Amino acid sequence: MAVDTPHVLDRWIRPGCTVALGDGAGSPTGIYADLAAAARSAGGVRLILGWCPEVAMLDLSAFADVRVFMPGHELRPYVAAGTAHYVPVWLSQLPGLLAGVWRPDVVVMSVRETDRGLRLGSEASWIQAAARAAGARLAVLDNALPDATRGPSLGEVIVVAETERPPVELPSRSIDPVSAEIGDRLAALAEPGRAVQFGPGPIAEAFLAALEVPVRVESGILTDAVVDLDDRGLLAGVPLGTYLSGTRRVYDWADGRAVLDGVEVTHDPSRLADLDLLAINSALQIDELGQVALDQPAGGRVAGIGGHTDYASAASRSADGLSVIALPATRRGRPTLVERLTLPVSTPRSVVDVVVTEHGMADLRGLTDAECAVALRRLFPEAGGRDEDAPTLDAPEPRQ
Repeated sequence: MAVDTPHVLDRWIRPGCTVALGDGAGSPTGIYADLAAAARSAGGVRLILGWCPEVAMLDLSAFADVRVFMPGHELRPYVAAGTAHYVPVWLSQLPGLLAGVWRPDVVVMSVRETDRGLRLGSEASWIQAAARAAGARLAVLDNALPDATRGPSLGEVIVVAETERPPVELPSRSIDPVSAEIGDRLAALAEPGRAVQFGPGPIAEAFLAALEVPVRVESGILTDAVVDLDDRGLLAGVPLGTYLSGTRRVYDWADGRAVLDGVEVTHDPSRLADLDLLAINSALQIDELGQVALDQPAGGRVAGIGGHTDYASAASRSADGLSVIALPATRRGRPTLVERLTLPVSTPRSVVDVVVTEHGMADLRGLTDAECAVALRRLFPEAGGRDEDAPTLDAPEPRQ
């Protein structure tokens, strides 16, 4: 029986309420227009958003307040214009926020039918926490999504629409020569059976492509590159992530595999610290103290902190883990090493163990601020470095 979506939304979207909208490649884009119309009619509605690859049909002006913690490419213009407001948040902090100051009255998400009932599809992320906290759980039933999530039931769900829309396809960017050089250096850090995490982007893709030993994957996003690892016989155990992002290939591969869980599991620093994790993340800037910037204030290139600091902090406190920041020595002709950051600090220097560029590696563990500066300058000759007395290495010794 057909569902009268606008009527159902009008019933639940009430004046002054807070709505959490499920994000990722499987976000319920088919009801974006109806959701905005219901919010405009109700008035005073606050919207909580994460990573949304497609927002063209979502009229953000219909909401009194829009809070976003991972703007990405699509939402940056709205943050710059003041239509949406960026809030710097670690993904591991979201369950607490959603149980408190961001508690939603309504969560709107995509689900699919499984032999375990209605489940999330191509992402679990923060949506599971939002569903637990919300007064009402509204869902679009979409059986074109993969059955890839584990974890507890969503509870009672109200189906407001049905569709057969596969997750949006997001092909990876090609690997450039600089990323390939960095990826080769990173692959030397991976020991057989090591748990690895990687941020999105060409450096991570290059790292995975260069691997020659089997690894376990513990990462925020699972991409086509993970399928490549599996095809090459280099994927040890069952990977765990919180988002799927890629082409049809990764969505088909994940269907029927329990490879996704909520951020309260995937980004739990205490759990991750027990894995002796090799965490590989990038940055927009790094300063001579080893402090990292990866998001920017409104009006700039706002990316969002995401899980960067969760994984970096967990790896740095692992008994045999390693927190690695990998980045090109320049971007758009400008050095990525600066004397002091011109952007907010996203990840503190205390959780950065090793820095990698196309020019080499520097192990910062146990160094003073002055020694750290000398070691980093060697990796960034465009910033005036290359001190021959600077400590450097090809493969850092793991913690014993």
